[in-house]
Amino acid sequence: MAVTSAPEKSVSPIVVPGQLTLRTIRGKNGPFTVGRLATHLGVFEVKDPELEQYPEGKYDGEFIIRYIFPKSYPVGGGMRFEIRASLDGMTLNGIDKLSRDEARSFATQDVDPLDEELGTQPAAAPAKPAKTSRPAKPAPVQASADPLVDTTPFGVDAPPPAAAAASGGTEDGDAVLFSLLWPLGETVRLDSTIDRRTLRAQVARLRELGYEMNPKTQEWSRQAELQPA
Repeated sequence: MAVTSAPEKSVSPIVVPGQLTLRTIRGKNGPFTVGRLATHLGVFEVKDPELEQYPEGKYDGEFIIRYIFPKSYPVGGGMRFEIRASLDGMTLNGIDKLSRDEARSFATQDVDPLDEELGTQPAAAPAKPAKTSRPAKPAPVQASADPLVDTTPFGVDAPPPAAAAASGGTEDGDAVLFSLLWPLGETVRLDSTIDRRTLRAQVARLRELGYEMNPKTQEWSRQAELQPA
């Protein structure tokens, strides 16, 4: 079990200049983003949901630190300890690419923040069961046309509504996924206070629809289609 000290909130947030380095890591839940903030106060790990929207790179700017707290969690058969900063906002000036050494400075076995929020850890591969006689194939479950009737078989986790809607890529699915943001305009500002899984689905769908994140405005903008020469 991870040992975590409760975050101690400051009387007022602290605004500091610094550089935020973001790294995208591939995990069992898909890609996730972790950050490292270097300031004159020290170097802190950052895993706020807001970072899920930004591409990998180095960002100079001013950062509003809400609180700083120690964090420890099991990883790779041991424990990892780090000092984290929780951000209350930021103003970014631009983005630079990561060097190979900078990318390697991040732990490739870093725990997905989504797993932390759900209280789960990557499970070990299950042992291979012994061969037994094949049981009779169960009858298929018919889905009900009534949306209020749950036809999910017992013991099977149904995907969240937002994730299920996003997988379809239809207009109705997009309306469910983006909720009050639908219909989308030329620019979109996502709400990073929603659950992280839904935020990731929104980010992935915006990229599919041709939107691109502008770090300076912190908004997604629809990219104009290239005109033939």
